Amino acid sequence: MSVNPPSFARALRVWLKIGLLGFGGPAGQIALLHKEVVENHAWVDDAEFARALSFCMLLPGPEAQQLATWLGWRLHGIRGGVAAGLLFVLPGLLVMLGLSALYVVHGRSDWAGPVLLSLKAAVVALVLQALLKIGRRAIKDRLAAFVCGAAFALLAFTRVPFPLVVLAAGVLGWASAKDTGEPVSPAAPLNGQRRTALACLALWLAPIGLAWLVAPGSTLAWMGLAFGGLAVISFGGAYAALAYLGQAASAFGWLSASQMLDGLGLAETTPGPLILVFVFVGFVGAFQTAAPQWAWLLGLLGGLMAAWTTFAPSFLWIFAGGPLFERWGRRPRPARALALISAAAVGVIGQLALWFALHLLFRAGHTLEVAGVLRLMLPDPATLDYAALGLTGLALALVFATRLPMLAMIAVLVAAGVALKVVGLS
Repeated sequence: MSVNPPSFARALRVWLKIGLLGFGGPAGQIALLHKEVVENHAWVDDAEFARALSFCMLLPGPEAQQLATWLGWRLHGIRGGVAAGLLFVLPGLLVMLGLSALYVVHGRSDWAGPVLLSLKAAVVALVLQALLKIGRRAIKDRLAAFVCGAAFALLAFTRVPFPLVVLAAGVLGWASAKDTGEPVSPAAPLNGQRRTALACLALWLAPIGLAWLVAPGSTLAWMGLAFGGLAVISFGGAYAALAYLGQAASAFGWLSASQMLDGLGLAETTPGPLILVFVFVGFVGAFQTAAPQWAWLLGLLGGLMAAWTTFAPSFLWIFAGGPLFERWGRRPRPARALALISAAAVGVIGQLALWFALHLLFRAGHTLEVAGVLRLMLPDPATLDYAALGLTGLALALVFATRLPMLAMIAVLVAAGVALKVVGLS
């Protein structure tokens, strides 16, 4: 149960705040969820948060949105999960739709460059802070420390897929668990679980079926199938899913590789899950393949189709699987397996933080591969972005040496970024 349950109205304000400030991909968003729900408000405790994160790491799709949905469900049932999950995505969805519309009209633009650079610097500092906090809670013994380090090394320096790392951590935890003989505490009942699952499944598939009924074989119909299929198999986060999406977009002629990279850049700088890049692909792909008189309408429908078929399954996984997880996850072997998955998650977040920092601080680099297995990202020192380095240093100082609220810290960084632009240093 929650430690200090809030009213539904109070929780809504926090879910909206998280949706508005959820920059930086899953690492930053999970850190923000922990800061608000565990540290600031004590609505759930550390152990329950860690177990929920472990569960969401096992699911396909955006784990941060699923974690928000799970937390909302835990506090206020179905309505809480719907509210938390929707508000986590909605601000970023609206921003991405707007940016997609600007993109098809104006193409690339750097008008917001200083602001976006400042936000990225803030994210690096917040993720480092989160790594320290979450790591202290998740790494409780030598085996957990080993799993954390191994997960980081495997994901950062090899081509071992993310699902295999998580699976290996779970298997190791299961095998190393000791049965204490203590009774398992009661968990939430499973009332209405089947009915809820069927309703979520029907709502998820309804737009896809409608598109095939009204316009069979159209771009919108194929997008529904493509994005819906990705929602089921997209283990490993947005970057893994992008590999599959890139192939589909190329095969259907929706976007070029260059446009895919533009969309990823925009998604990196908006609140909400990085997988919102799917909205860009849906909008721009439908816009470019439509007749001119229908381009704007179909572009909007393409973006919404991508968003719905990508994020709606998260509610199905949580509402159908959450009650089962609450029962199953309390037993000794599953609990130990989930504990080591939590330790692996710290390594995963560390790898994401490293990837993000390297791409923020250096404009170019290359990847060194050995025997097709080992992989090492080598940034080009000559392309070091001194403005990004300075803003990141300022962000680290503000996060670790002051008690500024997050909004105040972001305001200071944005002001600094704009100032650098004005004097010609950015």
